[in-house]
Amino acid sequence: MKKIVLFVCVLSLVLSVAVMAEGQKEGKAAEKTYVFKYSNSQSDSHPRSQSMFFFKDKLEKASNGRIKVELYTGGVLGTEAEVLDQVKIGTIQGCRGGLFERASSKYLIYTLPFMFENIDQVLKVMNSEFGEKVNESAMENGLYIPATGVAGGFRNITNSKRPIRTVEDVRGLKMRTPPIDMTIKTFKAIGANPQQVAYTETYMALKTGVVDGQENPFSNTVDMKFYEPQTYLSVVNWQVHPDPFYVNPDWYESLPDDLKAVFDSVAEATMDYSNELWLSSEKDYYLVLQEELEVNEIGSSAREGFVKAVKPVWQGYVDEGLFSWDEINEVLAIAGN
Repeated sequence: MKKIVLFVCVLSLVLSVAVMAEGQKEGKAAEKTYVFKYSNSQSDSHPRSQSMFFFKDKLEKASNGRIKVELYTGGVLGTEAEVLDQVKIGTIQGCRGGLFERASSKYLIYTLPFMFENIDQVLKVMNSEFGEKVNESAMENGLYIPATGVAGGFRNITNSKRPIRTVEDVRGLKMRTPPIDMTIKTFKAIGANPQQVAYTETYMALKTGVVDGQENPFSNTVDMKFYEPQTYLSVVNWQVHPDPFYVNPDWYESLPDDLKAVFDSVAEATMDYSNELWLSSEKDYYLVLQEELEVNEIGSSAREGFVKAVKPVWQGYVDEGLFSWDEINEVLAIAGN
């Protein structure tokens, strides 16, 4: 009888220890810390970087410290292409920048030349169900996109040769373009000679005459001091770039459900804040450029010449099957254009 009692006591003790150990294990799992290492090419003062400081603060607080954010700005981890590759293989967990075509060809629909009349139309499309489907399509290329914003305002042209008042003035210019298919095809269509140069190498390419000009929103042109080796700024408002928030999907899937929800919510708020910062700053950046460069804005009749020249670009993407006229018309309908 004593042996039975002793056995029961020992068994109870073992079970108690096991339950305590399991509880401790669950507690440790609940307190596990996740590190989110992030990079972009812009300086700390740039709207993209500023919005990510906001992201770090909000996410670390909202997750009660369970997600730690490490930010690397100014291109210290490599070019945009190198950093995007690092996100895909999981060396780092997130980045923002160009090269959205590598995430999904569907992002190119936002960049059709002269498609939108104002930025509000672009944001309306990005925040629609259509925009959500575009973000989801990036998973096929190994990237999770919780939210997409705009990479500044409309893109405009600087160069060192002549003011651009008509489409004929672009002909023959050696234009730095990002390695984005839409940009390359558009500048070929309007007669320029596009040259693919990394974003962080653009200043030196302009200074040494490897290229005559470049196209960017005002914010990037000022932030990277691209205006210093340039003479002319021509406001043509030809295109807006999307700004997807690239995230490694394996890292995201490793989060418990509650942290996934927190991460997504903060990411969406961050991109809204980024849009607010970037767009409100464009006017100030424009004032800086007006002090530094000879500025001209094209009129409506000159714009029609550009529109006519790029119509084959739209049709080319439909012919390639990247998106259809139905999708283009859906975007135009959502935009109210």
